[in-house]
Amino acid sequence: MGRKLFGTDGIRGVANSVLTPEMAFALGTAVGRKLKEEHARPRVVIGRDTRISGPMLGAALASGLNTVGVNVTAMGVVPTGGISYVVRECGYQLGIVISASHNPAPDNGIKLLGHHGGKVSDEFELEVEKLMEQPATKRPTGAEVGYLDANRDELMRYTAFLESLVPERLEQRVVAIDASHGAAYQVAASVLRRLGANVFESGVHPDGMNINAEGGATKPQAIQALTLERKADFGIAFDGDADRAIFCDSKGRLINGDRAMALWAKHWAGTPRFANPTVVGTVMSNGGFEHYLGQQGIQLERAPVGDKYVKQRMDEVNACIGGEQSGHIIFSEHAPTGDGLITALEILRVLQRGVRPSYHFYDEFENWPQLLINVAVERKDGWEKNEKIAQAVKSAEQELGATGRINLRASGTQPMLRVMVESQDREQAEAIAERMTDLLLAELGGKIYSEVDLTHGLGD
Repeated sequence: MGRKLFGTDGIRGVANSVLTPEMAFALGTAVGRKLKEEHARPRVVIGRDTRISGPMLGAALASGLNTVGVNVTAMGVVPTGGISYVVRECGYQLGIVISASHNPAPDNGIKLLGHHGGKVSDEFELEVEKLMEQPATKRPTGAEVGYLDANRDELMRYTAFLESLVPERLEQRVVAIDASHGAAYQVAASVLRRLGANVFESGVHPDGMNINAEGGATKPQAIQALTLERKADFGIAFDGDADRAIFCDSKGRLINGDRAMALWAKHWAGTPRFANPTVVGTVMSNGGFEHYLGQQGIQLERAPVGDKYVKQRMDEVNACIGGEQSGHIIFSEHAPTGDGLITALEILRVLQRGVRPSYHFYDEFENWPQLLINVAVERKDGWEKNEKIAQAVKSAEQELGATGRINLRASGTQPMLRVMVESQDREQAEAIAERMTDLLLAELGGKIYSEVDLTHGLGD
């Protein structure tokens, strides 16, 4: 049986409509009951981004946990990476992040992090969903009721950890930051300044409704403009919960997750930090990126989209770095999940250790043309068993050969199929994408939802 509420990154929905306080309360009680199967008095830490609905959902979650005897620490506005650090370093059994990441302000989400700091398993989420359908028949009373503590003290341990990642420090470095009015609006600039950087910032005045509205990791034009305006060496844009980061060089050119990993991997190649020269990407990672890594003697392994699945593949091949074009990058030495602040500091450290300005790295390889067409279909179920579609994919693969790829996958949250075609020849990519889209519409019905050129973009 598949999960009904949880997607690839927790539960998402419009707050107070799809994602209600009643649902959050039921989730809290179910999570608490699951934890109490193994712990007499579990401890859970909760953090959130800056959305207006965050405190409402947090209160409901904490109440649900307390009512089954779980103690809760509410840290307020904290990046996802901060909760991941605190849960694994400070003795908590679970961390909960209330955020819809890069989604607009009316949306919100809830994701669960295990005691190791990484996303909980699909099996854990499925068991929690089952418990939500079976209301608790007995509640603790008196001293057995869970306690709620509002405490941000452990955030200091996280920021000290971040500062330790750049022993070279960042004196003389001019950095532009766009925090997207999200969870990193205070901590990012503070850490960089303590490391000695000269920081110019935007997106640091959250009002509960402006998160991701004006910029951030999914709207990099804002950080590109700020970097040029302030003549910064480097630009950094975070998403709403700061688990991803996107960059630009001093000329304002976009450095997505592929390019960031390429920059890092080349710098550390041949050193003990990168003893296993393997990078884990996703099915969307650009062929030009893979070709460049191969020239450096570095292997690219691919995983399904989603940082949870990237981490699984990293563990399987013992890779120390993996991530997505969107800027979700995992450094297994530091954390078991994406942390945009760790990513930013790792890339800044490479720049600080190098002898070249940031814009030199951009020209080291060319991305292959990569096109993505999202097709909103009338009938998504069973598409993978359609013989005409399967034959068309096989024919496209033969036509593309070693100089291109086609990837057809279903959206995990929408009635939509995603067609990605990549080729060193743009005209070939466009022709194959058009043929495949026409076939999907003929076989499954629907319409084209969007067409995106991902050649230099954010992909996942």
